[in-house]
Amino acid sequence: MAEENQDLAGIGRDPDRFEAFYRDHVEAVQRFVARRAADPHLVADLTAEVFLAVIRSAHTYRADRGSVVGWLYGVAHNVVSAERRRRAREHRAHEQAAGRRELTGEDVARIEDRIDAEAHARKLGAAMDQLSGGERAVLELVVLDGLTVTDAAHAPHIQPVTARVRLHRAKRALREHLTPPTITEIAIASEVAS
Repeated sequence: MAEENQDLAGIGRDPDRFEAFYRDHVEAVQRFVARRAADPHLVADLTAEVFLAVIRSAHTYRADRGSVVGWLYGVAHNVVSAERRRRAREHRAHEQAAGRRELTGEDVARIEDRIDAEAHARKLGAAMDQLSGGERAVLELVVLDGLTVTDAAHAPHIQPVTARVRLHRAKRALREHLTPPTITEIAIASEVAS
């Protein structure tokens, strides 16, 4: 191996210095990783990760804190530990997903029925999204909250007449949005588009 206390600061900027460092230490790093992982592809990947980490952190090496090999093994240990933590998280996520029960055909049919039953509510929500803020507020206060139009007018600080107009516009817009078009309207729309 090369001189143990060599200055590593330039490794990230000088490809020749990095290559020499890599050649001097790759076998030791690979042995270190191989003692902790049995998959040859993982060993190769982690060895490469160690040397990428060396490039990123070479400026942190201090000769007064220990040898280059000791520092390098510290980097390798951190890389292997990070991989173990990542795999443990992946394993826990897999176990959580595997713990869910499979849906039977009956379950799927029940959920599809529920989705179909809520189709009208989804259409209504989409139609309400098209309303102005004032129209929607009055509609919600009257229809959902059960207020009278006069009481609903107090919340947004508007006149009862304005509230009635907004409610009328909101109901008309919802009817137009939710009522399927007639055959005549479809024919007119297709002629206009042509």
